[in-house]
Amino acid sequence: MAIATRIRRRIRVPTLTGTGTREVRFAIALLLPAALVVFGVVIYPVGRTLVLSLFGVDSAMPGHYPFVGLRNYAKAFTDPAFYPVLWHTVYFTFVSTALELTLGIGVAMVLNAPLKARWLWRSIVVLPWALPTIVDGALWRWIYNGQYGALNGLLSTLHISHTDHQWLGSPFLALNMVIVADVWKNTSIVAFFVLAGLQTIPHELYEAARMDGAGPVRSFLRVTLPLLRPSIAVVLILRTIEAFKVFDIIYVMTGGGPASGTQTVAFYTYQQAFSNQLFGYGSALAYLIALAVFALAMVYLRILRQGAMAGVR
Repeated sequence: MAIATRIRRRIRVPTLTGTGTREVRFAIALLLPAALVVFGVVIYPVGRTLVLSLFGVDSAMPGHYPFVGLRNYAKAFTDPAFYPVLWHTVYFTFVSTALELTLGIGVAMVLNAPLKARWLWRSIVVLPWALPTIVDGALWRWIYNGQYGALNGLLSTLHISHTDHQWLGSPFLALNMVIVADVWKNTSIVAFFVLAGLQTIPHELYEAARMDGAGPVRSFLRVTLPLLRPSIAVVLILRTIEAFKVFDIIYVMTGGGPASGTQTVAFYTYQQAFSNQLFGYGSALAYLIALAVFALAMVYLRILRQGAMAGVR
């Protein structure tokens, strides 16, 4: 008992009275502005959007609108215009993410090599990603211009084609041209994620693989690629999310045209909510996008986790 009494005397138990209470109040006062901003910018809009998705809101004016439950969600799957938009989104997401990952790994391998002025090359590679997406979209729209665009000028200079191609004139071609612009911008950030993973791989593993007779390709497949799985997982999730909800570059380059050929789910949601003022339907579409992105992220994580377990075995 005497020992316990001495310990209690030596240890001061913090209380919520006096100085402790003032410190807690001061901490709350410091956190309150940030909490209000998070509530106003994130929590309230998310909750408000969920409420709107359950009502037939068809005007920006306040009023009493009928409760429709899940009818707005069901409308998305019965709307004949929704499925072409969904196909454009899936195609854009798959092709752009695959190209960015492939090119990003290649660029990261080059930047990880012992180059002269490596810092300069890394600075140049990051420039496309540093550009705002609006600027990137406007830049590529001028490059693709059929009359004075740089792409037609380059093809003419190289004597490949002297025709003024309308790169954004047909639906499927325009969608692929937008993908090229997106890949040009985002490959650099993929490369830097992968580069960070490459720099954590010990050189001893490559030396051991070389002693076992493994060449560059086999070393990449047996050493580099398995150890890059965490970096690849992060890149896949981030780029899939960003590609699936792409909006700004399409808004700037094509406006969803021609003939709705470059409309994605996010752009279609914008049109329904703000152009057609179907705010209830647009809110339901926004939540469907969030659910689809969450499902894709879970699939990626599951596949990569199974691959990691198989590698351990």
